[in-house]
Amino acid sequence: MRAHPHIRSAVAGLVVFLTVLAGSTGLAAGGNASAASSNTTLSLSPNTGPAGSTLSASGRGFPKNTAGTVTIATTHLVIQTRANGTFSADLTVPATTTSMLAVTATAGTVTASASFTVSVAPVSTAADPTAAATLTPQATTTSAPISRSRLRFGVATPGGALAHSELDAVATLVNESPSIVMSYKDFNQALSIAELDSVRARGATSLITWEPWAWGGGLSQPAYSSARVTNGTYDAYLTQWGRALAAWGQPVMLRYGHEMNGSWYPWADGVNGNAPGDFAAAWRHVHDVVTAAGATNVSWVWSPNIPYTGSTPLAGLYPGAAYVDAVALDGYNWGTSAGWSTWQAPAALFDTGLAQLRALAPGKQIIIAETSSSEAGGSKAKWNTALVAYLAKQPDVTGFVWFHFLKEADWRINSSTTSASALARALAARSVN
Repeated sequence: MRAHPHIRSAVAGLVVFLTVLAGSTGLAAGGNASAASSNTTLSLSPNTGPAGSTLSASGRGFPKNTAGTVTIATTHLVIQTRANGTFSADLTVPATTTSMLAVTATAGTVTASASFTVSVAPVSTAADPTAAATLTPQATTTSAPISRSRLRFGVATPGGALAHSELDAVATLVNESPSIVMSYKDFNQALSIAELDSVRARGATSLITWEPWAWGGGLSQPAYSSARVTNGTYDAYLTQWGRALAAWGQPVMLRYGHEMNGSWYPWADGVNGNAPGDFAAAWRHVHDVVTAAGATNVSWVWSPNIPYTGSTPLAGLYPGAAYVDAVALDGYNWGTSAGWSTWQAPAALFDTGLAQLRALAPGKQIIIAETSSSEAGGSKAKWNTALVAYLAKQPDVTGFVWFHFLKEADWRINSSTTSASALARALAARSVN
C-alpha cells in the first residue's frame, strides 16, 4: 500500500530494558572491530520474550551511510546505516536452549551489543532451517469456519500472523475464518517459522509480502537497489530464507516487491537508482536463489498496484511466466478521504488492471492482494457487497485479502457496523464453486 509503514509484530506489555556491552566483551565481529563509543547504543524492543517472537533492534552513533550486520545466534542480517548514523532492523528470536541471547550490531569498525532474554520455550523446533517442521496448534477463541468457496477470503492485520486475537476478531466480524493470512517482512528479517506454524494451525495459508528495503529508511536506500539484489549482495540472506522455507515444507505464498509499478517504494524502476528492467531482473534472481536452496513449496505472487495515469507499464516489470505462479493487484477505494480521490465502484477500480494481467500472464490465477474501502463519499456497506459479487464473477480470481488497518483512512472491516454486517452477508452469499 502506498506510503505504508508496515507495523511490525511486538510482544505487548513488555518493558524495554537496554543492556549495551562494550566491544571488549569479545562479541565484536572478527575480533578487530572497535568498541562502541559512549554515544553508540543498541536497543531492543522488547528485550524479553519467547522464541519465535519478533524484536526491533535500533542503533545510534554508528558510522554514517555504512553497510553492516546485525546478529542474533546464527542469524546475520545485512543493514545500512542512515545519514545520521542510525539504523533499525527486525529480528525473529530463534529456537534456543539458553535463556539469554546476545544481539550484536556492527557497521564499519564500530560494534555494540545488547542482551535478549528468552522467556519461554520455543513455539516451533523448525526455527533452525535444518530442523524438521513441527506444527504446534494455536488456540483460537472463535468457531467460525473457513469457507470452501473458490473465492478465498484473506486478511492482513496490524499484529501480523501471530496476532490471534486480531484474527479471531475478524473471523467473528464476518462469521468466517480467513483462509489466507498476509504478513510483511523487510530485508532485515529472518523467516519466522513460528508464524508459518501458527497460520497453518488455523487451517490457513501464509502470504508473505517480502520487501527489499529497511523499514523506516525512506525511498532513497541505495543499499537495496535492484542491481545490488541481482548482483548477489543478499544471496546469503536469500539462501537462508530458501533453506528455511524448504525445511518447513508446506505450501506458502511469497509476494516479493509489491506495487512495483508505483513510485513510492525503493525497488521500483525509475527510483533509488533503478533503471528500466532492474526490478524484473532482481525478481528472477531472488526466485532462482530461493528455489536453488530447495524451496519448491513456494508459490510466487507478482503483485502490482492497480494501474493509474503515470504508473510504470506492467510489461517491463513482469519477470516471465516461468518465474510467476500467481498474479495479483492492490487496489483501494479511497472515496473522498483524500483531496485527489473520488468514490470508485469495484468494477471501476479493478477492470483495467485485471484486463492487463490477463493479457500479460494468460492462464495465471489472480489474487486481490490488498483491498478495502473508505467510508467517505459513499456507502461502504454497499461497496463491500458489490466487491464480493464482482470478484465472485471473475473465474480466474481465486481470493482477496482485506487490509484491516486504521491508517490513511479507516480500512477496517468494522469501520462501521453496517460495513461489517454487509461483508459478512456477502461472504455467506457467495457460491462454493
